Formats: sequence, structure tokens, C-alpha cells
Amino acid sequence: MSKQLGTLENLLGYNFRDIKLLERAVTHRSWAYENLPGESDERLRESENESFEFVGDSVLGLVIAEELFRRHPLNSEGDLTLMKHHLVSTGTLAVSAERLGLGDFVRVGRGEEKTGGRKKQALLANTLEAVIAAVFFDGGYIAARALIGSIFAAEIREATPKSSLDYKTMLQELLQAKKLAAPVYRVTKTEGRPHERTFSVEASWADGTSLGTGNSIKSAEMMAASKALESLRAEEK
Repeated sequence: MSKQLGTLENLLGYNFRDIKLLERAVTHRSWAYENLPGESDERLRESENESFEFVGDSVLGLVIAEELFRRHPLNSEGDLTLMKHHLVSTGTLAVSAERLGLGDFVRVGRGEEKTGGRKKQALLANTLEAVIAAVFFDGGYIAARALIGSIFAAEIREATPKSSLDYKTMLQELLQAKKLAAPVYRVTKTEGRPHERTFSVEASWADGTSLGTGNSIKSAEMMAASKALESLRAEEK
């Protein structure tokens, strides 16, 4: 485990003074309950990361709020709130955790492993929050702020009130209301150099398609969903 944690430290760009904090941050309750039989409930809670998630969520929210205010001082409270909710959402956290390869380091129980726990969005998002808390406990707010700034750099840079609207969810809900299946997204083209990629994504549903482009697959999907919404709403008029 110590070798794995050393690798994770390198990925995070942070060296722990107390490595036990990071170990707890990546320990899911399913692992603790399977591998620490006979321990008291209090001891089990001290070994897994649920309470760390609570702290990490608060630290993340504060850092994101501070960063958004610094970058968008003239935006309204509503716009800042919209961007913040997007950046601290389970989806954004899960994508960031996947980019780090965090799932490879999580300690999960056998049952959770069999059901694909390492790839579950909620588990990945919660583990990332716990890791943020571990850095906060070990190095304080400045260290946690630096970590969050590094992990979420692209998302923070690209955040706007408009891009923070979850068009994919809105499209799915509209299609459900029409008794139609959820849309399917497919990457149709990738252009540009590795660090300057442009993606084209097609969204398709029962009786239509739309195309979106962006600097990430996610942003291209959002554009495709936005265009699909425009098309479907135009049909309703």
C-alpha cells in the first residue's frame, strides 16, 4: 500500500507528512468492514473515508467560490452560484478523479469490487473529496487550495454561466417527458494537436440528431445537447 500511496502522492503533486491521512482518504467503508472484523463502530469510522468526504466537500466549495469570485468579480451571485454548482457536482468530480486515475488507488471490499465500484461516479467523487480533506488536514488551506487549483484548472478556466447549464440532463428529462429513450452521444471527429484538440460529437435520439464541437468531449456533448433542445422546443411551437 505504501508504494501505491507514493505513486498517488506524485500524481497529486503533494507529499504528506502523515501518510495515514491519505491511506484513510482512499479507504472505502466496504474495505474497512471486510478487513477489520470485530472492530468497534467507532474504530471502523476512524479507518474509512466518509467523514473526510464531508470536510473535503466544504473545503472544495470554499476554494471554488474564492477562485470564481477572483476570476469573475462582476458576475452576479446567481451566475457565480451556477458555475460553482457545476464545478463541485458529482459529474465534474468524477471526471477529475478519473483523469487522476484515482480509482486504481481506492481500497474497496470484494463485493464493491465485483460491482465495478472503482468506476462508479459517486464513489470516485467522494474519494476525491476525501483526498482533498486529507491534504487540508496535513498541509492546511493553502495546500488544499493549490491541489484543487491544479486538479480543476481546465474546468475553472472554462467555466461560464452558460457552460455550467447541464444541457445533457435537460435533454434527457425532456425526452423522458415525451416517453422517448435517452439520447446517445458519439464522437464523430477529433482534430488538432494533443494539447489543442477539437472534438465533434453527435447526439441522437428517437427521431433526430444534432452535432456539437468543443475543446473536450464533455463540452462538445453539451453543445450537441443544447442544439437538440433548441430543435425539440422549436417543434413544440
